[in-house]
Amino acid sequence: MQSTNRHAFKEWAATCRALADGSQSLLLRKGGIHERSGRFTVEHREFWLFPTQFHQTADDFRPEAASVTARAAAAIPPKGIVRIELYAVVSEVIELSDEARLARLSALQILNEATLVRRFHYRTPGLFVLPVRILRLSRPIELEESSHFAGCRTWVDLERDLPTGDLSPALPDAVHEERFARIREALTP
Repeated sequence: MQSTNRHAFKEWAATCRALADGSQSLLLRKGGIHERSGRFTVEHREFWLFPTQFHQTADDFRPEAASVTARAAAAIPPKGIVRIELYAVVSEVIELSDEARLARLSALQILNEATLVRRFHYRTPGLFVLPVRILRLSRPIELEESSHFAGCRTWVDLERDLPTGDLSPALPDAVHEERFARIREALTP
C-alpha cells in the first residue's frame, strides 16, 4: 500500500457510509460527464473516498438502507469542508455488460433496482464493478472545499498527499474474503 496518496474517488455519501460500516464492499461506476476519454477508467488502484451529496436522493436507495442513509446525512460536515476518512484498494475491475446480473448485486450494495438499471443504461449499456478493500482513518482529515474539486467526474486530485499510515480495515480479513467471494459468484455466468 502507498504511504501517501493525493487521489480521491467521488462517491455518494450514503455509499461511503455503507462502505465504512462494512455493509458494502464494492463500487459501481458508470462515469461522470467530464471523464477524460468520455468513458470511466480506473486511473488509480488505491484512493481516498470523496463523499458527495451531488445527485444523491433518498429515492436512489433500497428501503433496507434507510439507517445507512440516515447515518450519512448525520455525518455531513459543515459547509465548505470535505471530510476524508476512507481509503479504498481495488482488487479487480469487472465490466458488467449483462443486465440480468444486476439483480444478483442487489443484496451486496445499497442502491435500489431502478437506480442500478438507470446507471447501467446511462449513455451505453454496461457498468463497472470494483470490489474494494476499505480502510478507515482513526480520525478523519478535513479539507477546505475548493472549486478544484467541482464537476461531474470520478477522480479528484486533493492537491496534497495525505498519509495512509493510520488506516485499519473496515472488515476483518475473513469477512472481507467471504464478501469478495460473494461478489465474484454474483457476477459469474
